[in-house]
Amino acid sequence: MEVKIRFTETAQQNADSYYQRAKKLAQKKEGAKKAVAELKARLEKHRQEREEAKAKEEKENKAVMKQKKEWYEKFHWSFTRDGMLVIGGKDAHQNELINAKHFEDDDLFFHADIFGASVVVLKDGTKTGKEIREEVAQFAACYSSAWKDNLHTVDVYAMRRDQVSKSKSKGTLGTGSFLLSGEREWYRNMSLELVMYAKDGKLVSESMLAYTRREEKDRISPYIRVTQGKEKKSDAAKMVAKVLSYDDLDSIMQQLPTGSFHITGR
Repeated sequence: MEVKIRFTETAQQNADSYYQRAKKLAQKKEGAKKAVAELKARLEKHRQEREEAKAKEEKENKAVMKQKKEWYEKFHWSFTRDGMLVIGGKDAHQNELINAKHFEDDDLFFHADIFGASVVVLKDGTKTGKEIREEVAQFAACYSSAWKDNLHTVDVYAMRRDQVSKSKSKGTLGTGSFLLSGEREWYRNMSLELVMYAKDGKLVSESMLAYTRREEKDRISPYIRVTQGKEKKSDAAKMVAKVLSYDDLDSIMQQLPTGSFHITGR
């Protein structure tokens, strides 16, 4: 280390000069440390603010996903390609409710030809063609005991409002049971395949027939293909949630049929 000595000054004066310089350097060092600490504090505050903003945004997004439900969302539900509402009962009591309050003169009643099936009503169904009805028939097939019984196909029939009744001459009909009269419109060997996707913050279920017949521009992506398999319902729901980025597991569980599943994401 090189030390400069001023010969015009005494040794004490030279030493005092170096002492003052060292003192100033020490003060600068402390100032630099303080500046670094303040910079780190500002950076940490900025990081926290960013995380809080991100958390707030995620919370708002989830709130949109869990927006107010429409009346039909307490049932199994879907919309046809031409915009007509389809609803189905999740149990015998909902089957009764649909028949009593939501099955009107221009609607069609669909039911799988098996014990234990959802009553599915296509609103304004009498105004639709055979192709749309076939798609709704597949939807009704999926929400029947055929799924949990591992039957790969099941017959489905459709009837008008005036053909479905709760009255009979003797005795009473049990909850979810109806008196049917007249000729039925049959849809044979309907396969059990559903598609699920998220649209406008809601989880939509529809028959595979309906989805594949949509125009390419009208197909929502990503989507989930739901068929029979070995995955239990809770695991299948988690897979659906992951692929669709849809966090409402309860809603997914409600929309899945009763049984086990094979889930394919697209």
